[in-house]
Amino acid sequence: MESRRTGMADAFSPDGEIARTVGNCPLRKNGVRASQANHRHRTYQHKGNDKMTTRRNFLKTFGWLGMTSVTAPALFFTQKTIAASITAILNPKQVPQFVNPLPNPLDPGFIFAPDSPGGTSYTLYIEEFTQNLGLGSTGPLATTVWGYGKPGQAPTFPGRTFEIQQGTPITVTYVNNLVDPQTGDALPNRMPVDTTLDWANPGAVGGLTPVPAVAHLHGGDSQYLSDGLPDAWGTPFAELENGTTSLGASILTPQQGRLYSKPYLYENTQEAGTLWYHDHALGITRTNVYMGLAGFYILRDANENGLRLSALPGDAPVLPSHPYEIPLAIQDREFSADGSLYYPADAKGMPSPTHLPEFFGRVVLVNGQAWPKQNVEPRKYRLRLLNGSDSRFYDLRFETFAAGKSIAPGAGVPVQVLVIGNELGLLDQPALPALDGRPGIPAVPGILPIAPGERYDVIVDFSQVPAGSRVVVTNSARSPYPDASLPDKGLTDRLMAFDVVLPRNAAVPEATVALGTPLRTKLKPLDPMPPKSTKLPVRRIMLYEGTDLFGRLQTMIGPVDIDPATGQQGTLTFKDPITERPKRGSTEIWEFYNTTVDAHPLHMHLVDFRVLDRQAFTGEIEPKVNSDGSSGAILKPDSISLLGSPVTPSAWEGGIKDTVKVFPGEVARVLVQFKRRGEYVYHCHILSHEDHEMMRPYEVI
Repeated sequence: MESRRTGMADAFSPDGEIARTVGNCPLRKNGVRASQANHRHRTYQHKGNDKMTTRRNFLKTFGWLGMTSVTAPALFFTQKTIAASITAILNPKQVPQFVNPLPNPLDPGFIFAPDSPGGTSYTLYIEEFTQNLGLGSTGPLATTVWGYGKPGQAPTFPGRTFEIQQGTPITVTYVNNLVDPQTGDALPNRMPVDTTLDWANPGAVGGLTPVPAVAHLHGGDSQYLSDGLPDAWGTPFAELENGTTSLGASILTPQQGRLYSKPYLYENTQEAGTLWYHDHALGITRTNVYMGLAGFYILRDANENGLRLSALPGDAPVLPSHPYEIPLAIQDREFSADGSLYYPADAKGMPSPTHLPEFFGRVVLVNGQAWPKQNVEPRKYRLRLLNGSDSRFYDLRFETFAAGKSIAPGAGVPVQVLVIGNELGLLDQPALPALDGRPGIPAVPGILPIAPGERYDVIVDFSQVPAGSRVVVTNSARSPYPDASLPDKGLTDRLMAFDVVLPRNAAVPEATVALGTPLRTKLKPLDPMPPKSTKLPVRRIMLYEGTDLFGRLQTMIGPVDIDPATGQQGTLTFKDPITERPKRGSTEIWEFYNTTVDAHPLHMHLVDFRVLDRQAFTGEIEPKVNSDGSSGAILKPDSISLLGSPVTPSAWEGGIKDTVKVFPGEVARVLVQFKRRGEYVYHCHILSHEDHEMMRPYEVI
């Protein structure tokens, strides 16, 4: 079973200071650098007798370490909580594996239809319903979830797919219909809501009802009032004018956030890519997405259409298309014995319910089914991978295992995977994935690492797999990433299976894509990276892990350098004044300095970007009290010292992205162009982090 990270050590320097040692490079308040023997460690110190809060001490204090029972979920709740609920928790080892058929989000019946035939307007209703997620070993278990539906297309988990052509603008009206269909009363939050956080509070007593929600198009180049920002939420009563429902009930107003707007206009001017839509309500993104509010948004263009559609009957396409194209939404969950979703929110001495640092479930869902399987032909398939999990990273392999052989990451016969695209566009040509990109750490070929929020467009070739074989998608990523606990054996170390049992359909020509195949035949090649001598504005952002007023771990973000307009520096809350105001049409380099023990997937709304490089660094941390009283820090700008040489991304990660992995003790640099004015946000896409202040607004002027 996985436990919360314990690999942090308290240490005393020769001058008696308490130090925290973690990760990849040294960060010391007095500027003393760790020895070369500790090149992969960073340390910072607090003067005086203040006791340093470390993850080990924190987790021991609140009872989240030492859990070893296979029947208790590895989710960091107290022993008392486990004792009270252990009989109600579904044992994940009883959930069937490689039995449930995999749904294909590109099946014609799963594509959202416009409100009228041939139209471009969509009205979607957020509703509650039950769905079989494939949990039962002796019979189906019904799980209550939330999803998006419309007349004639019932809600689903995950949500149905938008499949839209470039240059076709559409309008989407999202209607929060989380109400009792009989009485019209608002439904409560089914997951625990921590009302001590900064959240989209519509006046709900105890955070129960009504439920605020807002849909964000992740990866979309949208005007800010159509982006689905955290402050754009609305409840089922968002548009009440006098605070009284149609049945005469009194409702506190307003029932909407300050940026509430509808309908949303999606202009779809960008090139083809794998976008997705998901809830983004302030402070409860993690629980709304956990309930099911997410789905694919596939954008096509002439270049991609030319690759996947044959010009003449019988011609071989370059890329596979439906049914040989399958998006895969990967999510982890935890369940009660009756099949209902379970989300932990208890900790000793904390408010109840309470926010927890991260969430790692032991049941892996792909497209809404637990450990599903897909029967395939011996040919190439195109898989669009989305990590839709709260906190879990995945290091993926595709491996063939002989019948009866134990499944373990790296123990099977590898099946070749080609990466053909990143989040927001195709690469120039296919590339081989590898666990790489970190300074001083050897690369491991054949592994595709994917962080929460990231997407990778890949080709998997089953043509060389013996007929009747099973290919398992395995996972070797530690949680929290990259250096903590290995995945649970027999559970989170595998995702799904592909059984090569179908005869090859000779009427459908095999796709020709291979290493070296040009993929941007109707687009210009990806722009080369600018030379080091290019003078571009640089913004430096620090990532930090402190504590809130309750002593809970709180991940934070903010500018390294003093913002001349506001005087702000270091960690900031979401409500603090905006400190980043790039100009429309400008190109900048944003540098994310990670002083924490974990990797963070940084996502920026509105923009696409290219990853320039990553580099280890050291610097001095100065404690700071944030505006909300939480314990933050300043990374002293003049103390930053870069270590070694920067590492540029390999070809598989070198495309058009909107989310970048920032590893412990490293700075990740991205090249960003700002195309339109408005207010947007950037944040860690670990949902539990963004809900607890690891998110900041920025404004393009």
